[in-house]
Parts: sequence; C-alpha cells; structure tokens
Amino acid sequence: MKNTYFKKVAVACVATFAFIGIHNSTVEAITEYEVVNVDSLAEIGQAYAYGPIMYEMKQENNEFDDEKEFIPYKPDLFEKQSQETKVDEPVITEPQTKEPEVVVPPEPTTPAVSISNDEKDLFARLVEAEAKGESYEGKVAVATVVLNRVDSPEFPDTISGVINEVVGDAYAFSPVQNGKINDSASDDSIRAVEEALTRQDRLNDCIYFYNPDIATDTWITTREVVKTVGNHVFAK
Repeated sequence: MKNTYFKKVAVACVATFAFIGIHNSTVEAITEYEVVNVDSLAEIGQAYAYGPIMYEMKQENNEFDDEKEFIPYKPDLFEKQSQETKVDEPVITEPQTKEPEVVVPPEPTTPAVSISNDEKDLFARLVEAEAKGESYEGKVAVATVVLNRVDSPEFPDTISGVINEVVGDAYAFSPVQNGKINDSASDDSIRAVEEALTRQDRLNDCIYFYNPDIATDTWITTREVVKTVGNHVFAK
C-alpha cells in the first residue's frame, strides 16, 4: 500500500512538471525520461538531485560560467610595476687612469754640409771672433756667408780654406790676422754654426759682410746690400 502511494505521488509530480514544461524548454526534457519507481521521499529527492532535471540545470550553469570574464595573471605587469617603484642605487665607477702622453723629441736636422769636428771648432771660433756682441741671428748670418763662399767658384771649396784665405798681403778675415780666432767659441756661436750647416736660409747667397762704421775698404761699400743684421751689412 505504501509503495503504491509513493508511486502515485511521483506520477503526479511528473505530470505537473510536464504541464509546466509546455512553456519551459528546460522542463520539457523531463517527459523524455522514464518514470522512476521510488519508495520514499528521500528517493524522490535523490532522483531530483541527480536526475535529468538537475543535469540540464547544471549544463546551463556551466554554460553561464563559461561566459564569465577571465582575467589572466600577468607576471610581467607586476614585475614591471615593482621595478618602477624600486629606488635606483648609485652607480660607483672606478676612476680611469689616463696614460701619460709620450712626447717624442723632434729629430735633429741633418746638416747639409758635413765637416770634421776640428773644422767645426775652427768655424765656431771664427764666428765668435767676427760676431762677438752680435745677436744669435747675426752669428748665424756670418756663418752663412762662410758657407756661401765655399759654394762660390770665386773662393776655396773648403771651410778651412775659406777661413785661412790670404788676399794680397793679409788674411781675408781680420781675426785670423790678429789672432782672435784662437779664442774659445761661445755656446751661441757653436749653435749658430750647426744651424748654418743645415742650409735652410742661404741669406740670398751673400758672400760679404762688413761693419760700415769701421770699414776702411771703400770697394766693399760698392757691393749690393741684401740685408742688415745688427752692426753688420750683408752683401753680394
């Protein structure tokens, strides 16, 4: 009797849901399933909870859940924000040691005229005696005249020959005549000889020089004057 009563209740419930399901597509699916024979209200509850109706409702809930917005975790974004808020630490750089510049001394100018040390000493002593008290430029000019005479066909072709030349009854250079040539040469006279030997300035090939204030030879004053340095006039 008890089982027959619950069967009638179950059939009545199913019939009610079927009537309501005319306007509800979800409940309509219930009529497609067989009526389950149950003996108690607990069995009816289980049939309802795990039966076709709950299956359809779970399917609809799952479809709704799939439509929810999904915000993925982006670790790069958080790392970037944490880096932006990080305080920059001071960068300590070691001082660079600058290597000292190597200064290369200029190469000495090679003399255009090669002479022995003895002849160079004689040359410097003549310049000292003839241009004593003159500027360094004046000493170089006197030495240049001696070298121009060596190059000229009118004079001997060596430095010692030009310095010791005899004209008439006297030496061409008065220091040779009066013995002043035997005095030691100064450093300026030695450097003047070295510079004149490079032949960078030939003084327009001058072969004469004299001091117009003390010159006694009137012939020398007839020569073409090229340059005046200090107390000396240089001529061709």
